[in-house]
Amino acid sequence: MEERRRFGPRREFRGRGEGRGRFTPKPVETGKEYEVDVQETSRRGEGIARIQGLVIFIPNTKPGDHVKIRITRISRRFAEAEVVEKREAEKTEE
Repeated sequence: MEERRRFGPRREFRGRGEGRGRFTPKPVETGKEYEVDVQETSRRGEGIARIQGLVIFIPNTKPGDHVKIRITRISRRFAEAEVVEKREAEKTEE
């Protein structure tokens, strides 16, 4: 006789991750321009900025850069952008 193991309550199949596939509006739009401060560097060497929590990858930038960007691609968890204009970071005089 074979013993039957139980690993918790049986779950019903609900399709492809019910609740996950919902449309969530992003704080940016493809083609629009934004001014951001680059905060960190990704593993691939791209600059990372955030707009309302959404991660934006920006090539050819480094932390501390203040840039004007244009959104080129929006994904579920991040967006990609290109630099439109590099601006000098505001310096505070002491």
